[in-house]
Amino acid sequence: MSDNKNGKFSSYQEVLDYLFVQLPMFQKQGASAYKKDLDNTIKLLAALDNPERKFKSIHVAGTNGKGSTSHYLSAILQEAGYKTALYTSPHLKNFSERIKLNGQEVSEEYVLEFMNRVVPVLDEVKPSFFEFTVAMAFDFFAKEKVDIAIIEVGMGGRLDSTNVITPEFSLITNIGYDHQQWLGNTLEEIAGEKAGIIKKGVPVIISERQPSINEVFEAKAKQHKAPIVFADDIYEAEFDHEHLVLNAVDEEFPSYSFHLPQAGKYQKKNLAGVLMGVEVLNELGYDIDLDNIITGVEQMKALSGLKGRWQIIDNEPLTICDVGHNEDGVKYIVEQIKQTPHEHLHMVWGTVNDKDISKVLQLLPKEATYYFCQAHIPRALEAASLAQKANEAGLKGEIIPEVSDAIAQARRNAKKDDLIFIGGSTFVVAEIENL
Repeated sequence: MSDNKNGKFSSYQEVLDYLFVQLPMFQKQGASAYKKDLDNTIKLLAALDNPERKFKSIHVAGTNGKGSTSHYLSAILQEAGYKTALYTSPHLKNFSERIKLNGQEVSEEYVLEFMNRVVPVLDEVKPSFFEFTVAMAFDFFAKEKVDIAIIEVGMGGRLDSTNVITPEFSLITNIGYDHQQWLGNTLEEIAGEKAGIIKKGVPVIISERQPSINEVFEAKAKQHKAPIVFADDIYEAEFDHEHLVLNAVDEEFPSYSFHLPQAGKYQKKNLAGVLMGVEVLNELGYDIDLDNIITGVEQMKALSGLKGRWQIIDNEPLTICDVGHNEDGVKYIVEQIKQTPHEHLHMVWGTVNDKDISKVLQLLPKEATYYFCQAHIPRALEAASLAQKANEAGLKGEIIPEVSDAIAQARRNAKKDDLIFIGGSTFVVAEIENL
């Protein structure tokens, strides 16, 4: 397992080499790494004395927005003085981004210690990369005696490895088309998988009403006697220049105004769900005040360490990246690009090979210059194949397979008032050098 005769790992890097090479990893491999049950997770957690039962949690699912929502909740709870844990995936740069405590990434020492502790169990359980990291996170949170942990679902909900917790509340952001080969081909089927995180008697918040699937959540909540609220019934959002206002339609709830210069409009649906989450927490006895909420939201990236969400990485020319990659995510990106002042648009774009990208390509701006690339993962769609599909959708540009080379070419071509956007895949964004 390791190079040492005693079977122990001697360094953090040795652990990472093992995890990335030996354990099946969905993000890189796709279908072959996906497990359709919770058996491995349950066995692994049992061997660790069930850490998932030893801390309070919030469970967040959804197609788009679950990462941002999780980070907002973490930042607000940190500001309120709670020892706050956060589990998210995938990571962009470092494995340790997945597991955080008060915005700080898990230490290399802990990762090494945990790995050496579970070595005897690995041959028996044979977990996937994701199952292993969920167990590591839960063990860490229990050992640190956190006040609360925000747990982001990896994919779906019902069969996701994180779905072994009983949270303070469950939150589902929105439902869109993504991972259909695993979650279903209709919004109703996908919603059914996400609704799998709804637990008996545990409040559930749905960030936005979507006409065709409201009843999926209502039926599941009724079945489990779980109180349910649709956040956009409570909050109406308005975005004016750099301010996002969420007006409560019921006097029982407060209204809010946030200064969000970067992509504030992009977050309006997410924040309705976040604010309802805060209401639920306060009803449960938590003490979160207005200042905690305002600071937590406005300083979320600094407090929680979120990367890759409408992130400005250079100012001249303005260069922005975003990990949004499915139809709904790309719609928001295109809308944000339109609202961002610029002369010409340069799009560095890459994607994966196991998704139907035809609808996404139809959404992209046709007047832009494209640089088609591919990330260094087995799932990456070859840049030449992407360019061919893009040409059929009326998009023109160059084939530059290396992400770094594509970005460099865009920078050479762009004038100071142009806009460079980098995206299409989490894995393209992950290869940006100065992220």
